Amino acid sequence: MEVIEKSSEGLSREFTIKVPFTELDGKLSAKLEEMKGQVHLKGFRPGKAPVSFLKKMYGKGMMGELIQETVNEASQKALDDNNLQPAMPPHPHFRDGLIDDVVAGKADLEYDMHVEVLPEIEPADVASLKLTKMVADVPQEDIDETLKNIADQNKSYKARGKTAKSKDGDKLIIDFVGRLDGEEFEGGKAEGTELVLGSAQFIPGFEEQLVGTKAGDKKDVTVTFPDEYAAEHLAGKEAVFEVDVTEVQAPETVEIDDDMAKNVGFDDLAALTESVKERLQQSFSGQSRLHMKRHILDKLDGLHDFDLPPGMVNAEFDQIWQQVQQAELDDEDKEKPEEELKEEYRKIAERRVRLGLVLAEIGKRAEVEVPQEDMNRALQMQAQQFGMPIQQLAEFYQGNPQALAQLRAPLFEDRVVDYIIERAEVTEKTVSKEDLMKDPDEDEAAPAAEAKPAKKKVAKKKAAKKTDAGEEE
Repeated sequence: MEVIEKSSEGLSREFTIKVPFTELDGKLSAKLEEMKGQVHLKGFRPGKAPVSFLKKMYGKGMMGELIQETVNEASQKALDDNNLQPAMPPHPHFRDGLIDDVVAGKADLEYDMHVEVLPEIEPADVASLKLTKMVADVPQEDIDETLKNIADQNKSYKARGKTAKSKDGDKLIIDFVGRLDGEEFEGGKAEGTELVLGSAQFIPGFEEQLVGTKAGDKKDVTVTFPDEYAAEHLAGKEAVFEVDVTEVQAPETVEIDDDMAKNVGFDDLAALTESVKERLQQSFSGQSRLHMKRHILDKLDGLHDFDLPPGMVNAEFDQIWQQVQQAELDDEDKEKPEEELKEEYRKIAERRVRLGLVLAEIGKRAEVEVPQEDMNRALQMQAQQFGMPIQQLAEFYQGNPQALAQLRAPLFEDRVVDYIIERAEVTEKTVSKEDLMKDPDEDEAAPAAEAKPAKKKVAKKKAAKKTDAGEEE
């Protein structure tokens, strides 16, 4: 094999790679020698068919696969020998008709390979970063509201008198039969169903028509299924439900006390209150971390300037622009020409790529690892999201290294951010709950001199719901 460097400009490299046909033919003969013991051909004892005969029978079919393997091996060797880290998979270019000639034994394998390489990055000393950590106390009203919600979720109901009419918030026990054009339809019949009026448990219009009914009432409820209803045979159709109200129950007030706390698994109200406060504080801490991460990204973006692989930027931009086209633009963007919008989103793509490379280099030098338990949790969350067995999802990722890398990427990024926070100079700043809960992309708590925000913030855009470095928020 011969590798000739044709050009080297910026992050772009181009090579000509030559593999003599004799080398390919030798690999083919070796493969056929390995398989001949498994081939049963008429007129030959098992394993005795000559390689020359097998080559006539199977050579052309196997050569195509062998060429692909050789291209992969030769391309990787060219990268290794030149100590190059590709930013994207290399692109081999063959002259027209070459592969057919190689398969037929009429030509050597010769092709050009273009590759973009990763830039050399000297990351900033993360210990020199000065970060502001926003902290806020959990307001008592938030704790009280959460306790009230817990009480509402665990309230009981008591039957109203037989002549009492139902009100919003009451629970009805009903039997019903639904019909389309007078005919019952599958899934439209049930008995003893509990329905809280105003809960939006049923399709729009159903519950409202039952307000004012009493035990023993029969009522025809006419509704139209939404156009996007999951059951296609019902979507957009008008249906009539014959409803029998068997009981009307009124909600009973649940006192927020020790008894309520015990009903939900706590020793007393004090223990429940402390648990609620801790959960709210965890939420506050998570929001505080988002602000810190935004400050870190802004600072790293301002401290690094290097050439970016065009292919990586184009791929990131294409992904963002696809999201933009599928989303509703905000009022500001609606007024702008498409080329201006593209330029702004390309800057976002450049920022994401730059920050992704910086974080990757920091993590590499710090030997940051993603624990297997983190990967397992991510798999579990995806399995729940997609409603599929976790083992099946795990097998999918095992067979798809690129998908596995995408699953690992945000976990790795979080670990790198943790590494930076542990080593940076962090100053706490007490803020209000309202300031803490602001979108981190709209946060102006960081001093302007310490941050260099992107011209357009990503999270303000409905179409680009990722952080600059690519993590889903």
